[in-house]
Amino acid sequence: MLKKKNYNNIFHIWLITLILLISSIIIVGGLTRLTDSGLSITEWELLKGIFPPTNTNSWIEYFESYKQIPQFKILNSKMTLEEFKYIFLWEYAHRLLARFIGLFFLIPFLFFLFVGILKKKAIVDLGKIFILILIQGFVGWYMVVSGLLENISVSHYRLSIHLFIAFSILSSVFWLLLNYLNKEEKKFFQFNKFNNSFTLLLVLIFIQIILGAFVSGLDAGKIYQTWPLMNESYFPDDVFIYGILNFDNPSVVQFFHRNIAYIIFFLSIYCGFKIYKKKKVLLYKSFLVFFSLILIQITLGVLTLISGVNIYIASMHQISSIFLVLAVLSLYYRSIRAY
Repeated sequence: MLKKKNYNNIFHIWLITLILLISSIIIVGGLTRLTDSGLSITEWELLKGIFPPTNTNSWIEYFESYKQIPQFKILNSKMTLEEFKYIFLWEYAHRLLARFIGLFFLIPFLFFLFVGILKKKAIVDLGKIFILILIQGFVGWYMVVSGLLENISVSHYRLSIHLFIAFSILSSVFWLLLNYLNKEEKKFFQFNKFNNSFTLLLVLIFIQIILGAFVSGLDAGKIYQTWPLMNESYFPDDVFIYGILNFDNPSVVQFFHRNIAYIIFFLSIYCGFKIYKKKKVLLYKSFLVFFSLILIQITLGVLTLISGVNIYIASMHQISSIFLVLAVLSLYYRSIRAY
């Protein structure tokens, strides 16, 4: 019979592994979007799709289904079966990893409930995370459906919801881990005079993630590929034609994505100054890690733009966002008091 300490160690490892798996699926999801692979599987296939096609007939069946949607007819009508296999395997990997994460969460969760090592609050928090995981599966399919009938790509609104939920799940598991490691039970939102700017910083980074999904969904990075100006102008040429709040316009989306990044950068400097002024020594290391990642993220964002959305740089930009979110959560966690 395992001792409680050993169960706690297993719980610790489980949370870390979940963070790694969720980070992996965000990366694979980003590459699925960058390679335009997300519509290659045109059916839900909760159970049937566990195994990939194993023979030529199966591959042809999937390819024929793909040929019926607008993306193939308008963009990829000359695509060969071998080219289709490439985009199919990205989407297949994304879905397979999603299934694995669901099981990897549920089975250990039930085990920990059975052995009775979880506190009531942890049970509630983990239950909420599992509900988010289930919702994420439905939202993923809801997103795919938006590109099957009339559009050549998925809705950028649904894509942003899908990505936001993914980061919400990642953040929730990471917060649980921080509480576990620090033997505290900090609530996610706690407001005091000192940490309000850190709360705003966290909120802005999540807004930026949503805008990043808009940029990706609309291919907004493939226009105005200059920096710091947008083709020799601060405002894009067509913003006032279509409206400054028209988020169906790639120019508007890129404009806001750029400017929220600037706000985050200057707010980060302000937070650093505040930490130094108040002599919050315990926040020094967390802030330096966070601010280093901000600089990396901005640099990768600019390079993604001026490189013509090079897939390797764009992927690094997306991967960096994961580290950035974990870093800002760590900084925010340390900026608030335990209740």
